[in-house]
Amino acid sequence: MILAFLNITWPVFADALALGGIFALMAVGIGLVFGVLRLVNFAYGQLMMAGAFALAYGDQWGLPNWLSILFCFGVVLVLSVLLDHLVFRPLRMHSPAVMLVATFAVAFVLQNIALIAWGSFGKTAGSLGVWQAPWDIHGVYIRKIAIIAIVTAAVCLVLLQLLLTRTPVGLHMRAASMDFRTARLLGVRANRVIGGAVLISGLLAGVAAVMLSVEQPQITSTWALPETIYVLMGVVLGGLNRPIPATLGGFSIGFAFGLLGGILPSSQSQYLPSFIFAAVIVVLLVRPNGLFTRGAAPVERV
Repeated sequence: MILAFLNITWPVFADALALGGIFALMAVGIGLVFGVLRLVNFAYGQLMMAGAFALAYGDQWGLPNWLSILFCFGVVLVLSVLLDHLVFRPLRMHSPAVMLVATFAVAFVLQNIALIAWGSFGKTAGSLGVWQAPWDIHGVYIRKIAIIAIVTAAVCLVLLQLLLTRTPVGLHMRAASMDFRTARLLGVRANRVIGGAVLISGLLAGVAAVMLSVEQPQITSTWALPETIYVLMGVVLGGLNRPIPATLGGFSIGFAFGLLGGILPSSQSQYLPSFIFAAVIVVLLVRPNGLFTRGAAPVERV
């Protein structure tokens, strides 16, 4: 009834939920690394880009879909671990500005490597295009990828919540995100916590890369870069210091983009990012600590 009043169809609503779920996965991946390192990883989108190129090569080599997806996860995880060992760990004791600039540098290096290797047109990851086909649900045609993305995001977020609340590694991550110095004094191993956060962040980047490649099968050097910027905006909007608020912020931005993008006429869709950015500025002026947080949370680095 409410959807009909707002002139929103069920397919548009489902697509908005799906995009919100993808953004939520990206947000929690970025938020986990920030929680333990106090580092905003601007190279997150380029990790997803590398995974998407792996999917494209899986298509080119004629691999089954499940093997292409595993290849995508492998590439993203290897790059995540290398990024941690070669960049994050040596710079861990330096200022936040140094680490932030380093992630910018890594992002542009990966982007230019992709541009040199595959050119401006990139490659096409089309084997998962069958997920674009509609499902008939009681007379309503909803794309398979929308259902798959919603279910996958929900399952991943539930499993992550169980990991953070029911396992020793998860509890150490939560303690480190609140106060890393005190957590280390109580016996939390810094390298173990940071390594776990990097691996989980990489897994979530792989999931998001697979989902997003169905929506955007043409993979280029700038693939997933705009989405990363939007997700970072959502993480700040939700609350950067805690995983759940950051996830809610990412979901809110993705859902808003999907919903408004489906409602607005195509002639006005170019104004959508400006409208969203303006709305975020207004929200942060009212709630500078985040929309889903209470009080001011002090930020410190290890």
